[in-house]
Amino acid sequence: MTEAKSMTDVSASVPEGMVIYAVGDIHGQLQLLDNLLKKIVADSVLLSKTHQRVLVFVGDYGDRGPDSAGVIERLISDLPYGFEAHCLMGNHEAILLDFLDDPTLLEHWLRNGAQATLASYGIDAPNDDAPVAEFIRCRDHFVAALPRTHLEFLKTLPLSVSFGDYHFVHAGIRPGVPVNRQERHDMLWIRDEFLDSDEDLGCIVVHGHTPGPEPVVRCNRIGIDTGAWVNGRLTAVRLLGDERWFLTAEEERA
Repeated sequence: MTEAKSMTDVSASVPEGMVIYAVGDIHGQLQLLDNLLKKIVADSVLLSKTHQRVLVFVGDYGDRGPDSAGVIERLISDLPYGFEAHCLMGNHEAILLDFLDDPTLLEHWLRNGAQATLASYGIDAPNDDAPVAEFIRCRDHFVAALPRTHLEFLKTLPLSVSFGDYHFVHAGIRPGVPVNRQERHDMLWIRDEFLDSDEDLGCIVVHGHTPGPEPVVRCNRIGIDTGAWVNGRLTAVRLLGDERWFLTAEEERA
């Protein structure tokens, strides 16, 4: 685990008396999530007991990593005591839900790491060139294996949440469009138009979706996807007043 690092080159603040820990894309990495939550709890102990403690998860809980089911169960029922949690939808959750409605979309999901998610629920994925009947059979087995609490969790995930000067969303927002008029597809999938913009967005956007080895701080956004599934690093940004700190859990590799 790395030491927390302060970042003060973005002018924004959260409401007084509130501390927010926003967590990047988890992608089935339950051990990294648990390690990061321990670090968040240890950090929060140093604050006043009167602080409102908020966790925001920016989506992409499953796929690619080994324990999608375990990550979702942790988010539903076993987060640290005393924290208010907001779990947002990511594009990978959207893909999963689309597959439940239309099993022919399994080929698309398989290209985005479905094998790992299905395996975590005890389902063997067919090949992406299998007959449609195999896709339907896979969907039916997955529906039977997916706990009702997990399905309700996935179906009810919001696309975004705002606190103070910060707006939290999975992928980003389209510049030039007010926050309250953003389209679902952009909030889940946008990249270059958002990432390359230095336009005043009316808020600081905290987002995941686009991984890199380190968090990214720009004049209008903070990217916190540090590639848990590929780089072995899961990052949170702590927002307190007008200060920002990064906390990171890292996979131990030989």
